[in-house]
Amino acid sequence: MRHVFFFCLVFFLGEPVLAWNAAGHRQTAVLAWEHMRPATRNFVREHLLLHPDAGRWREKAGADDAALLFAEAATWADSIRHDPRFRAGSELTPALPGFPEMSAHADWHYVNIDRQGRRRGGQIDTQIVRLLAILERSRDAAELAWALPWLAHLVGDIHQPLHTGYSEDRGGNGVLVEDPARGRQPFVKLHAYWDDLPGASGLRGKKLRRAVAQLQAQSVPSIASPSVWLAESQQLLPQAYPASLGSVSFVLTPQFTAASQKIAQMRLAAAAYRLAAVLDAVCVSRETQQLRPLC
Repeated sequence: MRHVFFFCLVFFLGEPVLAWNAAGHRQTAVLAWEHMRPATRNFVREHLLLHPDAGRWREKAGADDAALLFAEAATWADSIRHDPRFRAGSELTPALPGFPEMSAHADWHYVNIDRQGRRRGGQIDTQIVRLLAILERSRDAAELAWALPWLAHLVGDIHQPLHTGYSEDRGGNGVLVEDPARGRQPFVKLHAYWDDLPGASGLRGKKLRRAVAQLQAQSVPSIASPSVWLAESQQLLPQAYPASLGSVSFVLTPQFTAASQKIAQMRLAAAAYRLAAVLDAVCVSRETQQLRPLC
């Protein structure tokens, strides 16, 4: 498998892309919602409504629908990267009312490895485990309201292969490939190409529901653990890079595009089923512990 080492003209240009786009996170959240227990849905809804940004999510959802509220909340961890209230790193910043802390946590969205498979940065798997522990044990409503959108987002991200990618090209952010379907602007970062496979970032309403219905055709995976989810994505990395050489760089052929879309659908659905399962497990544990509020 040939990789696009030599074509890294964008390596130091612009911010790295850090997620499936908003369409992907909404699809995963809505499908997860459809597979949660009713008690889990109540727990999620009640705590999301306590979040300081719940009003923004309801406005974007355009309907008083708890599933759509969850869908918008799942995009929050990306939106705060451009929010002046939040810091890019982990610097100490006084927390605003309703927030446990004010970091955007850029390194929570990924894990990078080198070409020998050695870990080089990122915390996505360890932070998912930490967030699950918070949701299972915390009695602080504000902390629970903060942890829920983070978990929904990171479970989506860890299923995107290039969020577990190579440190040498920053998970495909340093690789420019040619996409003939883009017309006059055919060149795109490989990571951005993968992030946009779920559809236009503004996907909502009936189109969102249709996209979620298509994901239902995917098989239900084993729930496993975040370390397994990470390993699965890393095993898909060889398939995430195009192999056909165009006039200037590697080119996205129809065959590569079709295969990539198939992988994206599989991973979005896997993220959704697993998100529903781990949130159900959180609520069962809280019920067993008789924590308040109960699920």
